[in-house]
Amino acid sequence: MTEIPIAPVIRIIRKTGADRVGNEAGEALADLMEQYGQKIAKEALKLASHAGRKTITAHDIRMAAEILS
Repeated sequence: MTEIPIAPVIRIIRKTGADRVGNEAGEALADLMEQYGQKIAKEALKLASHAGRKTITAHDIRMAAEILS
């Protein structure tokens, strides 16, 4: 079970043009989104710590995502 609600994830999938989306598909994507989000957050924490900050900023998140992609 993820922290991310399934209904919004299913809406995201539908926005891609899918007419029907199973709950399991929404759960699978939510799980993957959470895993990737945690990886980004860990990398962002490293960046903030390296800069001598305790607060993670939007810039840290964006940089972390760029590093991981």
